[in-house]
Amino acid sequence: MIGPGDITGLVLAGGRGSRMGGVDKGLQDFQGAPLALHAMRRLQNQHGGLVGPLLVNANRNADVYETFGAPVCQDTIADFAGPLAGFLAGLANCKTPFLLTVPCDSPRFPLDLAQRLAEAVLIEEADIAMASAREEDGQYRVQPVFCLMKVSLRDSLIAFTKDGGRKVDRWAGLHRTVHVAFDRPTDDPLAFSNANTLDELRSLENTDPIP
Repeated sequence: MIGPGDITGLVLAGGRGSRMGGVDKGLQDFQGAPLALHAMRRLQNQHGGLVGPLLVNANRNADVYETFGAPVCQDTIADFAGPLAGFLAGLANCKTPFLLTVPCDSPRFPLDLAQRLAEAVLIEEADIAMASAREEDGQYRVQPVFCLMKVSLRDSLIAFTKDGGRKVDRWAGLHRTVHVAFDRPTDDPLAFSNANTLDELRSLENTDPIP
């Protein structure tokens, strides 16, 4: 059973923002709020109240992120090592049985993300659940940074990264991992769209209202 508050939500905002010209992506405005704050609010509003505490993984402007009301955890691996470094920072600061990660640059992610990933973990007796979504070509693509994981996996991730591992899918492949398709007729087709550039961010702002 995964009950209300059993999941800590982690917003991943620790990247370089290279394709946005090196800006701090999580602090870019989206419909009147910084992207990271927007993500935090969607985590707070997850169905079933499953997400309790929140964390932000950021490697710059920690003082600004702290004003959003959640603890900021920095990578312990140098040189912007990618999502797994953020996962590791979150696991080190997580006090609940599960950690749910979301990137800061996908402002439409589903409000039932935690609920559906948690259901899959229980049904499949899995250690990790990741979202997947259908692409324009009809193929499904795993969204590895939308990831629910057991906090007990921390030692595994420490060992994997110490050996130089940096790929989320390779680490997840060491454990029982389930992929959860978000393909119901009522699902937002843009739920996992992300903004890698400022043009993509403005384009997302001009799409249909977020469900």
